[in-house]
Amino acid sequence: MSRTLLLVVAVIVSTMLHAAPVRAADPEASVQYNKVIELFETDKPALGIFSSGRSTRNAASLSSSKLDFVMIDMEHGPVDFAILETFLLAMNDKRRALEKGNPQPDVVPMVRLPQNGRERLQFLIKQALDLGAYGLMLPHIETAEEALSAVRAARFAPTRGATDAEPIGQRGVAYGYAARYWGIPSREYLHRADVWPHDPQGSILLIMQIESMRAVENVEEILAVPGVGAIFIGPADLAQSLGVRSDHPDLEAAVQRVLAATQARNIPCGITANTQTAPVRLKQGFRLLTLGGDTGPSAGANAALEAARESVGRDD
Repeated sequence: MSRTLLLVVAVIVSTMLHAAPVRAADPEASVQYNKVIELFETDKPALGIFSSGRSTRNAASLSSSKLDFVMIDMEHGPVDFAILETFLLAMNDKRRALEKGNPQPDVVPMVRLPQNGRERLQFLIKQALDLGAYGLMLPHIETAEEALSAVRAARFAPTRGATDAEPIGQRGVAYGYAARYWGIPSREYLHRADVWPHDPQGSILLIMQIESMRAVENVEEILAVPGVGAIFIGPADLAQSLGVRSDHPDLEAAVQRVLAATQARNIPCGITANTQTAPVRLKQGFRLLTLGGDTGPSAGANAALEAARESVGRDD
């Protein structure tokens, strides 16, 4: 072997020995852990229900459904974080995560908290997030200041030099359990447990509820708060605020005013819907729909009950 060839081989070997080891690509590097956010980013609507049934069997059934999300209702249901923890654990479908190859849940568990915006009970936000909730719905937000308080409570304090530091987060640092629930390392949770879309890599969705005429009048200012991920209109409370029935045209005018404001900023807007109204709302541009709840007999059970009563002539 010539002296020149020996020199070339020596250089190649030396380079290989001192080069940084090649690491396999992280399969979760590009995963959006919140499927609802992923749907929004691909211009698809997110469809779910409000859940008040807190049994573990109900949680398991919901997690295997075709829903996109479950909004666990602690506003009009019991405020019990121990039960919430059990319910969330029962929604964790390990088999599906194994099939998908990543820990993103097919049915996203989110929580509607009990406080009104003006109450600013930040500890409730911390409690729900520390248990692993992927998103929160905040009722009766009426001002930008109330929305800002919620955003601050949901964010950790920024790392030095962060370009998206404002609004400065106030969430206490105790994220080990939530990281375990999400199925990711603690350091990764700290990075990804931020509010979307303010942080494009964030996987926590904050939904502000618009439920009064004051909120409607302030909707542009609320939408301008960094960290507001979506708006959800509460039509029943909004009708009550207006002093009208649910079929009054003034209610629909207020709904459309909020929808137009969200569309101008490309922020998803949600509302309750049913079999008749869901297609209409989707055509109007709503991107977050709740389609009823999980309390009481199912539609199939009600149909069977009616058939059985009719068969024996019962009309009581």
